[in-house]
Amino acid sequence: MDYKCLFTPFKIGKMEVKNRIVMSPMGLNAAHPDGRIDDDEIHYFEERARGGVGLIIMGCQFITEELAQGSMEGYLDKTHVIPPLTNLCEAVQKYGTKISAQISCGTGKNAFSNMLGDVPISASEIPSMFDPNLLCRALTIEEIDEIMEQFAFSAKLLKDAGFDAIEVHAHAGYLVDQFMSAVWNKRTDKYGGSLENRMRFPVEIVQAIRGAVGPDYPILFRIAVKHHFEGGRTIEETLPMLKILQDAGVDALDIDSGSYENIEYIFPPAYLGDACMADVCAPARQAVDIPLLNSGNHTPETAVELIESGNADFVMFGRPLIADPYIPHKLLNEKRDEVRPCIRCNDDCIGRIITRLTKISCSVNPVAGFENRMDENYGEKGKKVVVVGGGPGGMEAARSAAKAGHEVILFEKDGELGGQLKSAATPDFKSQLRELVEWYKRQLEIHKVDVRLNTGANEDLSELEEADAIIVATGAVPLMPDIKGIENAVDIISAHTNKEKLKGERIIYCGGGLSACDSALENAMEGKKVTIVEMLDDVAVDDHFINKAALIPMLNKHGVEIYTGHRVTEITPDGVKAVTKDGEEVFIEGDTMVAAFGMKPNNCVSEKIYSEYHIKTRIIGDCQKVGRVGNAIREGFYAGRYIG
Repeated sequence: MDYKCLFTPFKIGKMEVKNRIVMSPMGLNAAHPDGRIDDDEIHYFEERARGGVGLIIMGCQFITEELAQGSMEGYLDKTHVIPPLTNLCEAVQKYGTKISAQISCGTGKNAFSNMLGDVPISASEIPSMFDPNLLCRALTIEEIDEIMEQFAFSAKLLKDAGFDAIEVHAHAGYLVDQFMSAVWNKRTDKYGGSLENRMRFPVEIVQAIRGAVGPDYPILFRIAVKHHFEGGRTIEETLPMLKILQDAGVDALDIDSGSYENIEYIFPPAYLGDACMADVCAPARQAVDIPLLNSGNHTPETAVELIESGNADFVMFGRPLIADPYIPHKLLNEKRDEVRPCIRCNDDCIGRIITRLTKISCSVNPVAGFENRMDENYGEKGKKVVVVGGGPGGMEAARSAAKAGHEVILFEKDGELGGQLKSAATPDFKSQLRELVEWYKRQLEIHKVDVRLNTGANEDLSELEEADAIIVATGAVPLMPDIKGIENAVDIISAHTNKEKLKGERIIYCGGGLSACDSALENAMEGKKVTIVEMLDDVAVDDHFINKAALIPMLNKHGVEIYTGHRVTEITPDGVKAVTKDGEEVFIEGDTMVAAFGMKPNNCVSEKIYSEYHIKTRIIGDCQKVGRVGNAIREGFYAGRYIG
């Protein structure tokens, strides 16, 4: 495919952007408690600018600490935050990249429960998103006036810091959206009721910013064109709003879909597919004349399609630019096969922030968020490194060691690389995992790794004795518990990779982990009658709620029957016996039963090698502790890069 259309300049107001690729706004959760951004954030964005992106939009910064409600994204209420912001702007601008701040008056009802302090504020007294028993407090007119004054102060601060533009965050059901949308705005004063009244709050924000920055400074506005939940705003309701915003002086609209009521559209997982929000562009194009930006699981190919369609002027990459900051340069230099794919797992980007309250990183790019702490070339070069195992951890260890200048041999007992990625990647909706395997193959070729397939390794291997460093990544194998009739079941890896073993039309999964759910969904989409039997009270318990918000409805849509609270006691040739929590025995008929009880470390080889060569051996990934893909890749990166 020809990607040249992505590299034509285009203007937002009087600001010319060098190409059509924009980095989507995403929070890093890396600011200091006093509101200043961290140096790590500067290096993070500088790396994306170095990679060739045309415009970077930062994750939202809040106009006051109080309205941030615990989020660590920076505050704009005191001038001491200006110097580090100036450092950021100039670090980005030296590459010809433009940078826009994103400004917010808060999450309102969407404040995460683990970040909540006082009662959330909102347009109206509506339930908190994550604690429906907690009613939000409606802002008073006086407080709204203060917010407008603060928007003006913060906007002037951002302009003084050196930003090229400002974007208003009115997205995802945050506070501004709560004023705009009738589903949340129950006010009876001049800020509620009619469309004009509900748009008064955002229009006054735009006017306050315009008054502070002058007539020629670009103002962007981020808005969901549809909410995707019953009662939420539709495309038809939003289009007149876009025209009002244009008339109010907005220079460009950053458009997509979703709200926290269907959070999967805020952080779209693999299940939503490519370009999952591009459908809003065509109707928006008919409503307004100003430039449009669009995000939502875009690939380089869907980016070209969207720009060539004329329905948008800029394509936004968020997580893909976390995974690979150099996408623009690689496309421009005809190196599409060297673009490291985002696997849309949400584990180490938003997942780290939500579940651990720590800063952002990336499952496939461990350097993300640590750019100034982890360059990819380190230590003494030219050592002999042996990697045992060609799964994600082993491939990353080999890649990073070879890139650092070492001589690397990788042994893989199977006939192809990939390890468990090969099985996880079989569904069409997990195609990014297939891309990741292909990317690793290409990287190992580029960095001249000696890959030896169909070659097992043990402690007697002569190359181990000759090696300066050994990295063992032999992965995991299916757990086959001592259940009567277990021999009648197909293991979960075979269910993915050897589908001819799935006889008949009725497939029963004994166990409901993520791998089982993905395989069940894949087969249900192909017309099979699929059942999941899970001992716990929920399926995919190790996956976080963002991904499950898309997965569970898809399982239901395709007719997958889910029996939770059912412990499998026997697997027969024609079905599964299980016992409920109440002690009731049930029998579920099936043609093929899949043992999906989880995985266990494949540590026989690793223990023997470590015993023989413990001083120079490092064990990584699932053969040490079963975990996610990102864990294996991060450990592989550390092991390959930090060879003393």
